[in-house]
Amino acid sequence: MVNVDARKRQILCAVVDLYIRTGEPVGSKTISQLPEIHVSAATVRNDMAVLEELGYLEQPHTSAGRVPTFNGYRLYIEEISEGGEGMLPPEEKERLDRMLGDESQLTEDLILQSATTALSQITQCATVVSNFAPKYSVITKVDVIPTGKRMYVVLLITSDGKIKNRACRLQFDLTHEHMDFFKHFMEENLEGVSVADLSDEKIEQMVTAMGTYMVTLSPLVQGICEMSRDLQQNELYVTGEQNLFSCDELDKGEVAQFILHKKELAGLLDDSFQGIKVMFGTENDSFVVGNSSMIVSKYQKDDHTAGSLGVIGPVRLNYAKIIPYIEYFTDKISHLISEDSGGDAPEQKPSEKTE
Repeated sequence: MVNVDARKRQILCAVVDLYIRTGEPVGSKTISQLPEIHVSAATVRNDMAVLEELGYLEQPHTSAGRVPTFNGYRLYIEEISEGGEGMLPPEEKERLDRMLGDESQLTEDLILQSATTALSQITQCATVVSNFAPKYSVITKVDVIPTGKRMYVVLLITSDGKIKNRACRLQFDLTHEHMDFFKHFMEENLEGVSVADLSDEKIEQMVTAMGTYMVTLSPLVQGICEMSRDLQQNELYVTGEQNLFSCDELDKGEVAQFILHKKELAGLLDDSFQGIKVMFGTENDSFVVGNSSMIVSKYQKDDHTAGSLGVIGPVRLNYAKIIPYIEYFTDKISHLISEDSGGDAPEQKPSEKTE
């Protein structure tokens, strides 16, 4: 990046803009004729050659103009993000707020659902939202509830409002002594423990510590082990996939495969990035749609990164138009869910039941 001065960045952005609009390789003469470019075609040609050597442009054919590489797109996105291009006007922000609905009636799930639906409608792309595994939450309650003959539900609640449950079938009906022991054992060994510390080793230690109760109660502990693994995995949802089928630049077969395996994208999204993150289909084995891109931004909850929101579409997305919408929605989500967590209404999460 240090080798790319302001003029070369301007030329790179002009190439990307034109290529996104036309899909055709861009020549130096075309760039030099743009009103914002104040150098000759020869100078543009030299700068484009340098950008090609640095890996930001490439030439499909010797006689053709140049097109951006993935690194070229990334530098372009960095440039338009830092420059604040495409800031949304107040009336557009008001329209987006109306699309979200009545803020006072929105739970966290509804906020994310409304934002993803609105973003998909505006961009005509698929929308991706992830909830990062909670690093700062602790277990606040573990309980067991009888639901039928030898059938029990283990309930686990965390400090960030997540509720998990598992249905377990036992070999014997539990006595009151069994139930009391399990509840007290969980209070002493799990309540107040960080979700991030729920390792398989700790679960094994707990089973061993149960002594004579181990055989009878181990299926309940296994349920807790499964729930802890779920809590430590990023959750990911994709909506608006039908928009990908209507995009001529994407292979329909690859889109269909992506929809079947979209949950695998969760492994690509974590909280290690800053600002805007862009990924391209051919760079990731889990992202099976070639000639596609995914661009995401993080949202916060109570000063901690809670997840990410973005869009999936063709590589030739109108980034300058779409990025401001992504940034606005992630800022809005951060504001709303942080307000919600401090209010009277608890976060509502769907429970999960698996036998």
